[in-house]
Amino acid sequence: MSPKTLSEVLAKAGNTVQMLRNSQIGAYVYPVVPPEFSNWRDEQRAWRETAVLFDQSHHMAEIRVTGADAFAMLERLTINSFANFSVGKAKHYVPCSPSGHVIGDVICFRLAEEEFLLVGRAPTITWIQFHAETGGWKVTAERDDRSPSRPMGKPVSRRHYRYQIQGPKAEAILEVLNGGPLPKIKFFNLDWITIAGRKVRALRHGMAGEPGLEVFGPYAEGEEIRAAIVAAGAPFGMRQVGSRAYATNTLESGWIPSPLPAVYTGDAMRAYRDWLPADSYEATGSIGGSFISDNIEDYYLTPYDLGYGPFVKFDHDFIGRAALEAMQGRAHRRKVTFEWNAEDVARINASMLAPGRNFKTIDLPLSNYASASYDKVTMGDKLVGFSMFTGYSYNERCMLSLGMVDADIKEGDILSLTWGEPDGTRKTTVEPHVPTEVRVRVAPVPYSRDARENYVESWRTRTA
Repeated sequence: MSPKTLSEVLAKAGNTVQMLRNSQIGAYVYPVVPPEFSNWRDEQRAWRETAVLFDQSHHMAEIRVTGADAFAMLERLTINSFANFSVGKAKHYVPCSPSGHVIGDVICFRLAEEEFLLVGRAPTITWIQFHAETGGWKVTAERDDRSPSRPMGKPVSRRHYRYQIQGPKAEAILEVLNGGPLPKIKFFNLDWITIAGRKVRALRHGMAGEPGLEVFGPYAEGEEIRAAIVAAGAPFGMRQVGSRAYATNTLESGWIPSPLPAVYTGDAMRAYRDWLPADSYEATGSIGGSFISDNIEDYYLTPYDLGYGPFVKFDHDFIGRAALEAMQGRAHRRKVTFEWNAEDVARINASMLAPGRNFKTIDLPLSNYASASYDKVTMGDKLVGFSMFTGYSYNERCMLSLGMVDADIKEGDILSLTWGEPDGTRKTTVEPHVPTEVRVRVAPVPYSRDARENYVESWRTRTA
């Protein structure tokens, strides 16, 4: 009989790490949006020099939570304080397991007194759905999954369209669309603007390290709204960004998108594993990279590892609180950018032109080949961190990756990153290759000077 739950999948597999390292799911796909509208180099350049339109309508799941207990349930599930979380605000929302390890993160919008919308990758959305359905809360949860990775010609429909207009000229474009000056929206606050005669929700955001707004509304209106944005942006040199360049903006602005959800172990998580279906993200996702351990818990990450330390607030009771309180006062790893040595990158690329077994191919501009990436970073023979999200920035003219290092590693230190998988996994995205060492310099996060200097104080810029 085929497994029906994550618990049954894990029991059948025997070793969780090996199951995930040999997953056949392939790389994380950004669906529906064309790979390129022009070319990914100019699309990257536009978020620094003019403006871009990001189409976020398809790659994220969302869940709408309503009801008398919506506030209390969502507060219970996150490290974030809800003390000043009033209607019309948004929050970068981070839930943890009872052991204090991150399950994922999403953006949480408070749309009304008893209405919240949470948008992001599947692990957090599913965790919220589980508690809404099993926790005895007076809530209703309506889930809208991300678009299929391969629609195969079938119509695609979502509950909402979601666009971001970002870049130095974004405000000018938005004023044209709005027919006048924009409302003064504070960072991560919501208001309304007008596009094509329609009132649309707008979130003050800055995903590419530049100012802008995220707008969303009913999916049926999405093409009308997009056409209006494209027309207004054309005189300003705005570019639509395809799926190839889209995810690379985080290399410059500093968010690590896909940590492994910490759900695979612990008696306290057993009920969740028994509830999760066998085709869930947690059961089918993949681990890639040069770090190898037979203990799945070695892949778990704390909020401190991911730069979310400032979010941890002990002003409320939440799952994982006791574990995080016990971590206070300890030295924590911290999030950094790794700047790859250009000669080493050239050597890896040159191996594709020589006979024999090459080094692991570096796909451009985004080089991740698994759901969750864990490349080991060492100083001498000592493991000092992980590289977790890799790609190329045309703006910076270098390979970059986001990750974390031990507390005693300093900015400017030269470390060694192992690129490639030493044990030859069966992932569809991994060809025969020889692992190799890449010199990396520890650099700030965000790497982009624009992001460091122009973001309001936020998780991207705060260190404590």
